[in-house]
Amino acid sequence: MLHESVLRTKDLPPADRFEAWTERLGRTHAPMRLHSTRAADYHGVQRLIGLGEVTIWPATFDHLVFHRTPRLMRQSDPEVYHLSLLLRGEGAADWGERRAAYRVKDLHVSHSSKAFEVSTGPDPVSIVGVEIPRSAVVLPGRRAEDKVLGRVPGDAGLGALLTQFLIQLADDTSPYRPTDAARLGTVVIDLVTALFAHLLDAERAVPPETRARALTLRIKEFVRRNLADPDLTPAAIAAAHHVSRSYLYRLFQEEGLTVASYLREQRLKNARRDLADPALRDLPIHAVAARWGFPRAAEFTRAFRAAYGDTPSDVRAHAGRAELSTADAL
Repeated sequence: MLHESVLRTKDLPPADRFEAWTERLGRTHAPMRLHSTRAADYHGVQRLIGLGEVTIWPATFDHLVFHRTPRLMRQSDPEVYHLSLLLRGEGAADWGERRAAYRVKDLHVSHSSKAFEVSTGPDPVSIVGVEIPRSAVVLPGRRAEDKVLGRVPGDAGLGALLTQFLIQLADDTSPYRPTDAARLGTVVIDLVTALFAHLLDAERAVPPETRARALTLRIKEFVRRNLADPDLTPAAIAAAHHVSRSYLYRLFQEEGLTVASYLREQRLKNARRDLADPALRDLPIHAVAARWGFPRAAEFTRAFRAAYGDTPSDVRAHAGRAELSTADAL
């Protein structure tokens, strides 16, 4: 599991909660002046997850207004880009010459060298915050960074790819080891760089290795969305992304994978999840197999046993026994 530090204001006396929250966000992003209608008894939870140069911080908190002023910028500027993915609630930002309003699944982009005011709605909000050194993001010229400020839809294209990655990572860090942190940070940097380049119509300025990693992530997401299609083959995947099969194979080889093994692994993982789901226990095993791209039951059973050491029937039976044990305990 990745290392996390957590602040829960409810663990502190009410009189200390807002001050602790202000100090925490000042260290997380940059010094800011904060105020809230709930300051007398402030409720907030923040998880701080270090990914090498990058930090992500899932958080849920009461109404808040953030001020990053020129005076605070002169006192301290960590030179970072900040992105917030809004998962619940609403918000708005003001940079003086421009404004933006945010809804769920929008990304807010700012940087610590630009004065701003950000306010959330009256109800609690949930976000995933991201801090990235500005030096890590390659853009075509210094002036370009102000052009990416504001609202970026997180439900399409590269915005959706970044959104999905952040949500998955914030939901569960248990599959990762501490040694994975820096690599995950590189993925975030690549996705943000590719997103900014797209917004600026400057993809050619992005380093080739960054474009390749972003494309690999896009392809993997495409594969996960289309696993049920039995015609999902390397040729079909390559055609959908306008690359040759040989280039597709090279992208996966860079990660120590083959396209076929990744397809099989993802299909088996989804089939195993369905077999363990009590709500699907009446769905025949061959139907589960076909649902995830295995039209031949015998082939599915062999691949399943090779991957997990158990047969599909074993997994379903174990899930049934576990359900009965839980029911008896209640």
